[in-house]
Amino acid sequence: MKAEAIADSPPAVAGPSKALAAFAAGTRYDDIPDAVLARARIHILDGLGLALASTTFPFAGPTLAAVQDLSGRAGRCTVIGSAGRALPRDAALANGVLIHGLDYDDTHLQAIVHPTAAVLPAVLAIGEDRALSGRAAMRAYCIGMEAAVRLGAAVKGGFHHTGFHATGVIAHFSSALATGCLLGNSAEAHINALGIAASTASGVQVFLEEGAWTKRLHPGWAAGGGITAATLARHGFFGPTRALEGRFGLFETHLHEHRKDVDESFLTDGLGETWMMADTALKPYPVCHFIHGCADAALALRDDIAGAEIDRVSIRLPHDTLKIVAEPIEQKRRAANEYEAKFSAPFVVASTLLKGRFGLPDLTDAALADREVQALALRCDCEADPGSLFPTYFSGGVEVRLSDGRVLSRHVPVNSGAGDRQLSLDEATDKFMANACLAVPAAQAQSIRTAVLELEAHSVADLMATLRPATGGCCS
Repeated sequence: MKAEAIADSPPAVAGPSKALAAFAAGTRYDDIPDAVLARARIHILDGLGLALASTTFPFAGPTLAAVQDLSGRAGRCTVIGSAGRALPRDAALANGVLIHGLDYDDTHLQAIVHPTAAVLPAVLAIGEDRALSGRAAMRAYCIGMEAAVRLGAAVKGGFHHTGFHATGVIAHFSSALATGCLLGNSAEAHINALGIAASTASGVQVFLEEGAWTKRLHPGWAAGGGITAATLARHGFFGPTRALEGRFGLFETHLHEHRKDVDESFLTDGLGETWMMADTALKPYPVCHFIHGCADAALALRDDIAGAEIDRVSIRLPHDTLKIVAEPIEQKRRAANEYEAKFSAPFVVASTLLKGRFGLPDLTDAALADREVQALALRCDCEADPGSLFPTYFSGGVEVRLSDGRVLSRHVPVNSGAGDRQLSLDEATDKFMANACLAVPAAQAQSIRTAVLELEAHSVADLMATLRPATGGCCS
């Protein structure tokens, strides 16, 4: 049956599925440039700090309790920030929720995908479960990151246009490839794993209607799907060989009229030579990346406003992002919970204008209830930014009309954290320490940082040991 199925299917020519599989199978650790590895360590550090910070937020308790219920006491994989252990897929699920849960994790701007959340949960779970080296984990992480970024870039925002959360879809494939690298899968097995992953890839954006928690779940669920796909493929399970580009493949089923916009060359050209993942941006603000240029602009206006009364605010955003962070405008002006606030340009800009900052403390219940911020958000309008450099950068602008008649404006073409404004190791360390120390002592946070920066000299288990509490306790 398997031979007959292969004979009746289109040949696995050098299309995107085969190219990604060959890249995953053929790329060695030594093939990855030092500069790419250096950026990878920074992004792993950032993701782990965010995971620790997430354990202090309300969504963490139910997540970890569910994972304990699913795994019982049979697992040996670390759930970040917890003394509990879980089976590999359950640990990956939990850690995916924690890494992505604050929406403060890295984003590749052109791909519009959170690549670390789309790869790291699977790498940590399988690396620890199989007692693998940090060097093997770094190779798998970089390969998975590159696959995630190139898939996102190829579809040109198409998943968002059809109602899918791009990271939630793409992470199934990047996790499958990263897991396959750790399992030692052949190129043929990688192709089958991509084919299997195509049947599980999903993640709808309906959470935007009410600030639901499901977006947080997407990377963790995808990590489990990718682990499953790679393991099935390793044992000979036969998947479609053209999962991305084939008839009824991912591009057609998930993109519909946007299928014509896909540029498959992103998935074939320069693989292993040009590393797009190195351009991934770290977030300086814990909100949707689409708002970052506007937040930068609002921050830049603070000194000029100098406490004057604000009459009206006009927020300029990339056109294609308006429906995510600015529509419906009445709902965006009245963010009712922390997650709605993260995706509300009026709330973020109003808060930044009034407080001169935007961080995790500005998403607490008390911050959301700030009447001055609420009132200013009601006076915010959003419009398309004619000077936007999107999707290369998440540009943004703010124009403020003051009660004394003055009109002040700022426009930020390259948002902070991106391009030549990338966060350095020192800047990323500051962010890591601020986040990690919400959950662990500073000395432990420093140990985690050292373990990440020296990952290739140790094992994944060594790193994961630094991420557990010093004392006992249960997963929840």
